[in-house]
Amino acid sequence: MPAIPTVDDFESDVVTQRFDDMVNPPGLTNFLGAAQIDHDITGIRSVNIAPYSHGDTITGVLSLDGRLFRSFGVPVSMRWRPDRVTRWTQVGELAITTTTVMPREIAGVVVNIEVTNTSEHARQVCLGLSVASTVTRAADGWREPSPPAEANDLQAGPGRAAVIGRARTSAAVTVQGVDVGGARVRDRVIEVDARIDPGQTYRFGFVHVTDGNDDGALAAFDTAAADVPGLVEAAHTAWNRTLRAAFTPGNDEFSGHLPVLETSNAALRRLYWWGAMGTIWFRRDNPASVLGRVYDTLMPRYWQTTTFIWDFSLSSMVHALLDPVPMRRQIEHWIALDIHRHFGTEWLTGGPAGYWYSVNDYAMTRLVRDYVRWNGTAGFLDVELAASDGPRRTVAEHLREWATAWEGFRREHALADYGDIDNLLECVSSYVHEVASLNAANVWCMRVAADVAELRDDAEAAKDLRARADALLTEVQQLYVEGRGFWHARQPDGRMVPVRHCYDFTTVGMTVGRDLPQQRRAEMVDFFVRELRTPSWMRALSAYDDDASYSVRPDHQWNGAYPAWPAEAGRALIELGRADVVADWLPGLARTANQGPPGQAHFVEEAAEPVNGGARKSPPQFPYLIDWACSSAGSWAALVVEGLFGVSAELDGSVSAAPQLAGIDPEARLRNVRVGDRLVDVDAAGVVS
Repeated sequence: MPAIPTVDDFESDVVTQRFDDMVNPPGLTNFLGAAQIDHDITGIRSVNIAPYSHGDTITGVLSLDGRLFRSFGVPVSMRWRPDRVTRWTQVGELAITTTTVMPREIAGVVVNIEVTNTSEHARQVCLGLSVASTVTRAADGWREPSPPAEANDLQAGPGRAAVIGRARTSAAVTVQGVDVGGARVRDRVIEVDARIDPGQTYRFGFVHVTDGNDDGALAAFDTAAADVPGLVEAAHTAWNRTLRAAFTPGNDEFSGHLPVLETSNAALRRLYWWGAMGTIWFRRDNPASVLGRVYDTLMPRYWQTTTFIWDFSLSSMVHALLDPVPMRRQIEHWIALDIHRHFGTEWLTGGPAGYWYSVNDYAMTRLVRDYVRWNGTAGFLDVELAASDGPRRTVAEHLREWATAWEGFRREHALADYGDIDNLLECVSSYVHEVASLNAANVWCMRVAADVAELRDDAEAAKDLRARADALLTEVQQLYVEGRGFWHARQPDGRMVPVRHCYDFTTVGMTVGRDLPQQRRAEMVDFFVRELRTPSWMRALSAYDDDASYSVRPDHQWNGAYPAWPAEAGRALIELGRADVVADWLPGLARTANQGPPGQAHFVEEAAEPVNGGARKSPPQFPYLIDWACSSAGSWAALVVEGLFGVSAELDGSVSAAPQLAGIDPEARLRNVRVGDRLVDVDAAGVVS
């Protein structure tokens, strides 16, 4: 097995559906924007390449001899790869296969369509594609979950088998058409008549491009339509080049690189690559970005052009190792804004997006620490930057402010009160106010701030911060439900509400797990195994919790989990002394890496039939509201590097490792782990070079 993956190594298992089953159709990206295939054989949707967007409009829908393809009720099978989505089906004597790609450097999508006559007689068939256009250009950024759209005027394209859509109120144009002669445009349907001999295949291509004016859109269409099969192959080549670059020191695509994993354990390898791909997938090199290269958070349907602080921090290690230059720029940009007023920023304008997430102080501390320690850039701590509401201060001073910001959130009790549902998990009504997770994270943040103070020769500040952290830890432990393995959320009136949520397990375990008494550590693990872990995934909330009936949104409820939670749970288990539980769980988790990059949530096995043994991606429609992919996937790579290999890079530039590879692969090795300007290897014995 190669140590550096190609697109073939990421090929998903086959997902088959009829009409509108509970399937989240795969997405595609060309690093300019994103799109999603629809539930039929040719249709695409959510073609959004900033600054031009179509919202969630569906287009390119197939008909056969005038009849809507979907009305035949035949199943459609699909398979994702980073460079393409392949779909296939059989309608009577016609076998149809389509390959959809987003070509690099082209603001659009192409679909290569092949229709094979499996009968013993010639067939005449009319192939129709129904197009829709709602393209717009939003001048003030995309600040809602779905990208904007507006009504278009449609007309036939001059000298082409195409339809032009023009926005009525903005400078935005789309051209959609086919690449073969003899086609005709009828209103908004493009039709192709094909005579197909027995055993023969008829091929044609559908092209969808956008631009700000007719000339630009028509030129892009002509370029793409000139060689659709060539663009399919070019996407394959380009993606393999990107993947090789991601694992190669000194490459010309990223400002860093990821370690190469050598292992005979297929599950370990698959999950590591899953984490890497799931972060690379969100790279955006779009000229419309005021921040340069950025990494989106969700795709392809929701919150495009937005980067969430929380999700970015969950992939912090991958960003720090793979692409530290845009990571630093993103950190500096967030420092310049008020992180207590939004959950992220939108890169068309650089402005804030959404409401406040209470995790932001913890997330920003994590990001700065990871950037500094993996890149050997302690000098960054002395850089002076101004926040939105104050004078210029060093990054170290900003970090200390985040680490102690919790004190300003206290009310009647000793712990920080993080407010209501929207500031926390959004779909767990009992997880509000004084929660164990973020208060434990505050202990960790103050210890990080103490390490920073010590690095800058401020021993008195370091001593004070550590003392305050120890005192806070005592208060956090008052939330524990004795003998049960989970925690309370204390309400403003003092009521202690038990909440069996994984975020307490993962965050408490990762931040202060080693500080807990051995009995509590054992009880936490027992609770996790008993009520949260499933064969190939986990529940975010125990089905025994009183709040389990509140919502079916699966990223934080009983019926599934957000993609970072199993990875972070694995790291918590290691901190709690039970790496063996992770080793046993690994093969099941690897089965879930079978549908493309991690989804915003996957269902547990009882909620939806698994896909070839892997937890099924949750669907996007109400009430689930789950996108096909989420950038917190980097947490899986961190589970391998920092969890199972136990690699620890420190702020002072030192590096050590305490591997936990027993029962997984004692011969596994990480090569070219970048720590500052050094490259080291790590195996079961620790750092070896």
